[in-house]
Amino acid sequence: MFVCAREFTVYKYLLFMLLIMSSHCWAVDPFEDFHEYGQLSDEEIHELHKGEMLYGDTEFGLILSKGNTNSTSFKFRGNLYQDFENWRNQFKLDTLYKRDENDETGQTDVTADRIFVSAQGNYKVGVKNSSFFIYGDYEEDKFSGLDYKSTLATGYGARVYQGVKNKVDIDIGPGLYRSVVDDESDATEASENQTGYLVRIAMQWERLVSKRTRFNQDVSIEQSLSGLNSRLKSETALISQVIGAVSLKFAYMYRYNSKPEDDNLKYDSELSATLVYSF
Repeated sequence: MFVCAREFTVYKYLLFMLLIMSSHCWAVDPFEDFHEYGQLSDEEIHELHKGEMLYGDTEFGLILSKGNTNSTSFKFRGNLYQDFENWRNQFKLDTLYKRDENDETGQTDVTADRIFVSAQGNYKVGVKNSSFFIYGDYEEDKFSGLDYKSTLATGYGARVYQGVKNKVDIDIGPGLYRSVVDDESDATEASENQTGYLVRIAMQWERLVSKRTRFNQDVSIEQSLSGLNSRLKSETALISQVIGAVSLKFAYMYRYNSKPEDDNLKYDSELSATLVYSF
């Protein structure tokens, strides 16, 4: 469930470097926020968080089932942001844990155990809403057949569309992919430790539905250039403010892996309803 010490050290160093590079800048970024929902205008959001080191939102969900089906599911996500004069930084944490009771043995088995962390720093250039970015992520999934997998990419990002109710941002650039096979999995020669090149494309589309409701579509594609597995991740979400800083989020997550390990399916999906707290 927890990231191994040596790999977590790498991400602590990445976080430290982003803080150092942006520590001298405190002006608000012209980029508009995606994480804040409610009746505040973009100018009010910027003014509200002006001069703050970190702000963002947390998302959590818990399901306990007793009776004919006994299970426990826990989901937690965190998004942290920084908006400075030269840098816009974003840090993500996404976890999922689930236990189900085995009808045959009567024991409780863990059926999902995943943790994902990522960090991205965008260095703003002269053109409004354009930037150069550096991105890194790390994922451990107990049932993926891998000990861990990680990505490092860099490239160019820009807002390709800005309207009254819609805005679309795109990042694109080359990167590296690394996967390490779990020693306890049924690894074959085709699923050994792998390192390769890739192209990463990420899109974020937000549509304002009403004063209190927003629609988000996030898609990231990592196309392998080395004949390894290519990945796609898509999240479709509807977020509506309930009261104050608390919102209700309905989301559909879809993940695709062109060459899964341990004879797993190429895709998996997740439908969720969670509470989001912005701070």
